[in-house]
Amino acid sequence: MTSAGLHLRPFRGLRYAQDRVRSLAAVTSPPYDVVVRPDGVHELETADPYNIVRLILPQTPDPTARHRQAADTLRDWQRAGVLTRDGTPALYAYEQRRGDVLQRGLIGALRLDGPVLPHEDVVPEIVADRAALMREAAANFEPLLLTYRGDDGAEGGRSGPTAGSVLERATAREPLLATTTEDGFAHRLWAVTDPAELAAVTADPSRHDALIADGHHRWATYLQLRAEHPGDPGWAHGLVLLVDSARHPLQVRAIHRVLPRLAPADALARLGGAFRGRTVAGPLPRALDALDAAPGNAFLLSSGPGDFHLLDSPDPALLARTVRADRPEAWRRLDATVLHSTLLDTVWRVPDLPSDISYLHSAESAVDQARRLGGTAVLLRPVTEETVRGLATRGVTMPRKSTSFGPKPATGLVIRTLDG
Repeated sequence: MTSAGLHLRPFRGLRYAQDRVRSLAAVTSPPYDVVVRPDGVHELETADPYNIVRLILPQTPDPTARHRQAADTLRDWQRAGVLTRDGTPALYAYEQRRGDVLQRGLIGALRLDGPVLPHEDVVPEIVADRAALMREAAANFEPLLLTYRGDDGAEGGRSGPTAGSVLERATAREPLLATTTEDGFAHRLWAVTDPAELAAVTADPSRHDALIADGHHRWATYLQLRAEHPGDPGWAHGLVLLVDSARHPLQVRAIHRVLPRLAPADALARLGGAFRGRTVAGPLPRALDALDAAPGNAFLLSSGPGDFHLLDSPDPALLARTVRADRPEAWRRLDATVLHSTLLDTVWRVPDLPSDISYLHSAESAVDQARRLGGTAVLLRPVTEETVRGLATRGVTMPRKSTSFGPKPATGLVIRTLDG
């Protein structure tokens, strides 16, 4: 059953004792699905023996023991005083800042029967893995990133504090913690514990729904675990970062594909008139400008720096045959839809398997990986939040890995355990 609006609950956060670690930056990490490469895991593990990656992506010779090891590590770190629990239940005001980018939101335990809109499908195997980890550890290590639309940032004539004003007041105080991570983002966290402020913070989102910006697999995991533990209030909530995008619009970036088993020459040779293919000048930023300027569906192929080919002007008859007709026009026009339905499935016949398609958030990384593997990077353009929300509101999911909302919250600043 779905309740009206979004309901955040305070919790007693588990946080790193700053005198027990080299630095907060050394123990945090990006979300687990960004740190998927073994070399990325190793880099974080060696940054500090207490890096959070040992909990979110535990490494063991026996894969079946990974999640039990994470649960044991969590308990060991608490007993050793590396992780300590806040004394008072709180919602946590969280700020990320880099240059002109400023994002503020609220971290709390969200009741899972609220109106939360997914916009992408999930992989059952990943959900099973995340569920096994959370089940063993009885903890939420990473907040989902959810966005809701407040009243255009206005107070709406209401008397007393609102979520926005509470955030502004909280961020003017001395933070619980502050750190700057390797990507240049400065992170600050405050505890909101005053009853009047908590009431205001929970009242505003209760009039809205939320869009999942990042964390579809974790959301599906929360729902699975709630179903496994009916009536248990701990499993009836999940850790989220809730951002009012009317005040703090999120950035929406594309997620690119690398096809390690398809060389660019083969990709171009197999087009057969399905798309127009032409060479465009580099370097990468210039080639991406050409992609942005292309009308209709378009993609940028690359085998490495200095090698770029623009695909555009798809054959309308081919699109009509390959793209599902039972979806809204906005979905049918998505570049990701056309890429998977027409190019990958029909023209190139690339299997939808991890061995054949990699997903990367950085265009530079995708081009470099294509160069190293002798494959093809397929670079895409971002879609707007309005497009994503419009489809999600209609219950229509986008192709997997269609969007990358950000900035994403750092993992490790605050943990929620079910006994907290």
